[in-house]
Amino acid sequence: MLLFDIVFNGNDAMYEEAVKACDDAIAKYGEDKAVGFPETAYSLPCYYSETGTKISTLKEMKEALGYIKSLMTRERRLDSAFQSGVATALSAEFIEALKYIDGAQPYELPYEGHFSDAKIRELGVPLVTGDIPGVAVIIGEAPTAQEAVDLVKSYQSQGIFVALVGKCIEQIKELGYKTGFNVRVVPLGEDIASVIHIVSVALRAALIFGNVTPGDRAALQKYTFDRIFAFVNAFKNLDEKTVACGAGAIYYGFPVVTNDMDYTPAVPKSLIKYEDVSQFNPISLEARNIKLKITNIDIPVAFASAFEGEIIRRGDMQIEFDGSRVDCFELVQTKELSEVEDHKIEVIGPKIDDFEVGSKQSIAYIVEVAGKNMQSDFEPVFERKFHSYINCIEGVMHTGQRDMIRVRISKDAHAAGFELEHIGEVLYAKIKNEFDAVVDKCQVKIYTNPEDCTKLRHELAIPAFDKRDARLLTLTDESVDVYYSCILCQAFSPSHVCVVTPERLGLCGAVSWLDAKATNELDPAGPCQVITKEKCIDERIGEYEDVNEAVRKFSQGALEDVSLYSIMEKPMTSCGCFECICGIEPFSNGVIIANREYSGMTPLGMTFPELASMTGGGVQTPGFMGHGKHFIASKKFMKAEGGIERIVWMPKELKETVAERLNATAKELYGIDNFTDMVGDETIAEDPETLVAFLTEKNHPALSMDPMM
Repeated sequence: MLLFDIVFNGNDAMYEEAVKACDDAIAKYGEDKAVGFPETAYSLPCYYSETGTKISTLKEMKEALGYIKSLMTRERRLDSAFQSGVATALSAEFIEALKYIDGAQPYELPYEGHFSDAKIRELGVPLVTGDIPGVAVIIGEAPTAQEAVDLVKSYQSQGIFVALVGKCIEQIKELGYKTGFNVRVVPLGEDIASVIHIVSVALRAALIFGNVTPGDRAALQKYTFDRIFAFVNAFKNLDEKTVACGAGAIYYGFPVVTNDMDYTPAVPKSLIKYEDVSQFNPISLEARNIKLKITNIDIPVAFASAFEGEIIRRGDMQIEFDGSRVDCFELVQTKELSEVEDHKIEVIGPKIDDFEVGSKQSIAYIVEVAGKNMQSDFEPVFERKFHSYINCIEGVMHTGQRDMIRVRISKDAHAAGFELEHIGEVLYAKIKNEFDAVVDKCQVKIYTNPEDCTKLRHELAIPAFDKRDARLLTLTDESVDVYYSCILCQAFSPSHVCVVTPERLGLCGAVSWLDAKATNELDPAGPCQVITKEKCIDERIGEYEDVNEAVRKFSQGALEDVSLYSIMEKPMTSCGCFECICGIEPFSNGVIIANREYSGMTPLGMTFPELASMTGGGVQTPGFMGHGKHFIASKKFMKAEGGIERIVWMPKELKETVAERLNATAKELYGIDNFTDMVGDETIAEDPETLVAFLTEKNHPALSMDPMM
C-alpha cells in the first residue's frame, strides 16, 4: 500500500471518529453546549492557530468539521498528504476536547492530557536558554520495556522534554520509572489522539511567544519549523491513524524516526527508518539539528535540567540538610589566585553514611573563586545558580538560598554512589564552565560538623550577606551609568527586548541588573548588551533616546521607543515568559496583578491565560504589562501612573510572597502602614463591584488618585 493511501485512510478514520463524537455530544447536550479545554485562552488551540477562528460551542465545532473536510483533497502528492496530516491533527483535537465537557477530568496521573497555558509559559525560559534543547514525542510499544526506559532516560539525561503516547507508558511504569511534568517526562494518553496535546503546545508557543497571527498558516508553519525543536519516535506496528498523525508532524517540521521497516517508505530528513531502537536518539537529534551543551561531570548519577523539578519525598530520602531547623548556608567568596587550589574539593566533617537515615543535619558549602577579572558583585550571581545546578542532579533536591537552604539526597542516589563531594564536583564544573571568563581557579569546602556550620554561618556568611544587601540598596536606576538589554527570549519572541535596570529586573524574574552585568562581562557579544542612559527624553515615564536606539537595534526595527516606568505610555514589551501580568482595573482606578500560578478569575473578568493572550508576543500593549514578582515592590513600579498605590488586587499567595517588601516600600514612599491589608485578593473579591466596596472600606489611595485613562 502506498504511503498516500495509508495517510488518507488514517485521516478518514480520525475524521469519522471526530464526526461521530461531535454528533453524539450534540444529541446528548444540544448544540449550544460549551466545549473547550481548561486554562487556555486559545480555544480550540490547534484549530484557532490554523484558522484564526475560536470554537466555544458544539454547534461551532460541527460547522468547523467542514473546514477540516476541505483539507482532505486526496490528491496523490506530498502537499495533499501533509494537509491530511493537519486534518488528522485537528480531528484529534476535537475528539480530545469533547472529553472535557462540563469540566470533566478525563486524564488522571500519570497521564497529562491537556497542557494549561501557564505550563507552556513555564517551559518558555528553559526552552529559550537551551536547558530544554528539544522535545521528543515517543509513540507506541518498544521492543522491550527496558529499551523504552533506556530511550526515555537518554533524552531526559540530555535535558530534552519527553512526551509519551501509547503502550510505552505502561512499559516504563512496569520498571518503576518516574514520570511527571516536574521531571519533564510526560505521559499524554493511551490513544493516539492524545498526541494532539503536545502539538497544541507547539502551536500555542507560536501565538504566545512568537506573536504569530492566528490563521496565518504560513507564519505558523515557519515558526514551528524554525523555533520548535521537536521530533517523533514511533515504534513498529504503526496503525493508519498514527501514520496520518506523523504526516501532520512532518508538516510542522518535526521529523519521524521509526523501526517499522515494512509499513512506510523513507523520506530523507523527514521520515527515517532505522531498525536499532538504541540509535533513535542520535538519529533524531541529527534530523532536527539539535545541538547539545555537553558538560561532563564525574558523578555516579545523571545530571540534566530534566531533573530540576524532581521532588524527593520524606520516605525516599537518605538525608536532609535543612536550614530552617539547623545552621546551613551556601556562599561564594572571591580570593586571591595564590589562595585557591583549582579543583580542590574537601568534605570537612561526617560523610552521608555517618548520619542516621532520614535525619536532618547541618551543611555549609563555601565556593572560593579567583580570577583576574573576578568581581565581588558576581558572588550573589553565582550563588543564585546553585539552586539550578544542584537540582539538576538526579536524586537530589534543593530549595532556598543563602542560609535558608534545604538539600535532600535520595536513597536511590546514595545507593548509586552519590556522596557529598559530588555536590562539590557539580559546583566546580558548572562555575568553571559558565564563568570561565572571570574564574581562573575554583575550590569547594563542604562542612558537616554542626559546630563548624554554626560558627561559620555567624562569623562569615551572615556578615557577607548583610554587606551585599547594603550594597544592593544603593543600586538604583539613578546610581548607575548604564542599563542592559536582554534578548534571550528572542529565540521564541523575535521582536521582544527587555531593558534591565537595578530597579526593574527582567520580566521572567530570572535576570537582575547584576546578572545582566555579569552576563555581559562573560560574553560581550551575548544577549545582554550595555545601554547608555545619557539622553533623557522624559524622566517621568523613564524614556531615554539611547534606550530607544538600542531597542530599535535589538528588535530589528520592530519597536520604535519604550518607557521604563509607565504602563500606559510606550510600555515595555512582553515575550510570554513573564512571572506576572499587571492590567488596568477601571472601576477602582487602579491595577490588578495576576501571577502565572494563579488559575482563578480576576476582577477584570479574565484569567491569567486570557490576560496573557493580550500581553505577550513582543508587542506593546498599553494598559497591560508583563513583569517579574520582585518588580512589584520596586519604587519604579508604574512610577508614571502613581506607583504601587495603584495596586488594588492580586492573588492571596502572591500578596503574601511580596508583602514584606511591598509594605516597606509603601511605608517609605507614602507613609502607609501594612499597605497589603488594603489590597484585595480572590478571597475578598473576584468582581469589580465587590472589590470597589472593599477598597472604599479600606480607604485605598487609588480611589482618590487622578484617572489613569
